Amino acid sequence: MLAEESIALIKEKAAKYPERKSAILPALTVAYRQVGHLNDELYSEISEIIRVPAVEIAEAATFYTMFPKHPVGKYLIQVCHNISCALLGADSLIGYLEEKLEIKKGETTSDNLFTLVTVECLGSCCTAPMMQINQDYYENLTRERVDEILEELRTRA
Repeated sequence: MLAEESIALIKEKAAKYPERKSAILPALTVAYRQVGHLNDELYSEISEIIRVPAVEIAEAATFYTMFPKHPVGKYLIQVCHNISCALLGADSLIGYLEEKLEIKKGETTSDNLFTLVTVECLGSCCTAPMMQINQDYYENLTRERVDEILEELRTRA
């Protein structure tokens, strides 16, 4: 499943760590960036490369929300709905995104452009409500700002 370039990169990253388990997150990141999500097959493949039991790789992968476990759209929208964000309008924001994108949480738009999920905390409580799209944070969100962001991403796609 992994390309030779990804395998070589995982081996290169793993060689930097005296403890093989320390290479789990870098290996998962390489796999995620190539495939776009993680699954049991990738855990097994990474296990063979870095010689760490697949169950330990799966444990790490399932702990982090940054690694989707199923195919997602080009833009993975993760809306924080923890207490700070909830108190400052996350539920309204989630509803607005569902309406705007015509999908529900956990779904992907028919053009495979956007996937909408909620997460427990993105660590930006002072700038709530907020969301992460792929690797970028968007904070102090309003409906107007969400419209701008979605339009920018559609244009970029």
